[in-house]
Amino acid sequence: MFFWFLGVGWAFVWLVFRSPALDYRFVLAGSVLPLGDALFGGPRLLHTLAFAVALLTVVMLATRHRRLVRRRWIGLPIGVFVHLVLDGIWSEAAVFWWPFFGVAFPPGPLPELDRGAVAWLFEAVGLAALVWCWTTFGLTDPERRRRFVRTGQLDRELLP
Repeated sequence: MFFWFLGVGWAFVWLVFRSPALDYRFVLAGSVLPLGDALFGGPRLLHTLAFAVALLTVVMLATRHRRLVRRRWIGLPIGVFVHLVLDGIWSEAAVFWWPFFGVAFPPGPLPELDRGAVAWLFEAVGLAALVWCWTTFGLTDPERRRRFVRTGQLDRELLP
């Protein structure tokens, strides 16, 4: 699953924060970052609450007294947190609460790859959410799209 995290993650973050100044490119990147655990054969460090909290801590400490830089980078840990929620990894305590239940990760595939046929439904919902975001935020307009690609920010005039 890929579009599930991008589309639903973007929509959720918008609906919760309603911030046109947040860099949504970083939110999108953070929402798919834990998929990198596929390189290690299953859910590992990137699927843990410890990683998400550590990433948030690093961003907060590294951007002290630099509000505009923080506004950009804070999207990365927010995206990772959203991924953990949308993934349902919280139901696998040994991974989510790592290292509190031991330092070894349990064997098994990524939850994203273990959904069977229902994964296609998740992907369709994710694509629909991406289309909703694209149209709601006026990204059909080339100038607004360029601004989004350049800054990750949404046009304040079109925000619902």
